[in-house]
Amino acid sequence: MNETTLSPQELLKRVRRIEIATRAMVNHIFSGAYHSIFKGQGVEFNEVRTYQRGDDVRTIDWNVTARTGNLHVKRYSEERELTMLLAVDVSASTAFGSGRQSKAELAAEISAVLAFSAIKNNDRVGLLLFSDQREKFVPPRKGRKHVMRIISEVLSARTPSRGTDLNGALEFLARGLRRRSIVFLISDFYAPDFTTTLKIATRKHDCVSIILNDRREYELPPLGWVCLTDPETGQEAEVDTRDVRARREYERYARARAKARLHYFAKHQVDAIDLFTDSSYLVPLITFFRARRRKLAG
Repeated sequence: MNETTLSPQELLKRVRRIEIATRAMVNHIFSGAYHSIFKGQGVEFNEVRTYQRGDDVRTIDWNVTARTGNLHVKRYSEERELTMLLAVDVSASTAFGSGRQSKAELAAEISAVLAFSAIKNNDRVGLLLFSDQREKFVPPRKGRKHVMRIISEVLSARTPSRGTDLNGALEFLARGLRRRSIVFLISDFYAPDFTTTLKIATRKHDCVSIILNDRREYELPPLGWVCLTDPETGQEAEVDTRDVRARREYERYARARAKARLHYFAKHQVDAIDLFTDSSYLVPLITFFRARRRKLAG
């Protein structure tokens, strides 16, 4: 993900800087929102007690009823803790950034916000780093120290693999996570078709796609002849950016692709959040939390 190797001291400074930058948002905004839209999605068995007038007949425990001769019902309680899994794309394309940060740095910061929100609610957080192969898996655990490790792993991730295989990542999540989890897919989604594996993963987990974008992927400045290189395939194309028609065609293709991507997620009922490297993620995340809350209420 990173083109240069960070020293342990530099890495620690960046991790602490991200923690400080995201702490206020977690404490005052995202923690409560996270709790309200994700807590209560699952229930766990609590006890069996005798039937009382008004109890839902669908909760009757027929085995205990037959054994005792009296009606008994099963009681459930909200799951006390959830599991969040951050699946972060570390392919070559995430190193790109034309603004104040790269897509990889944005991924690290948004991972911190989500992870700190989870542990503030006493939930577990895990990490999957992937490119065109599974790079690293950090099992879900609790605690600030664990989250600091996750941020460090995202920031320091490096791989000789340049491509993106979302199918492999989704297959691992479907097989490897036994417990239903909240899965945040953090990627620019420059990947081959992953329709089938996404369907399988969403049947088992609550998947949310966080799309990493950069403005230069949507529009080109008039700088003259430039050589555009696909960071994952190495394919090159020379473009005269002073040509208005060329710039419009580039923009048309990019926006059509983004629209199709959002339509795809909507079709498969996967929430998607568009983030840009030169903009704050505050508004998109708040919008997502509000939309989730309305969906749950409805």
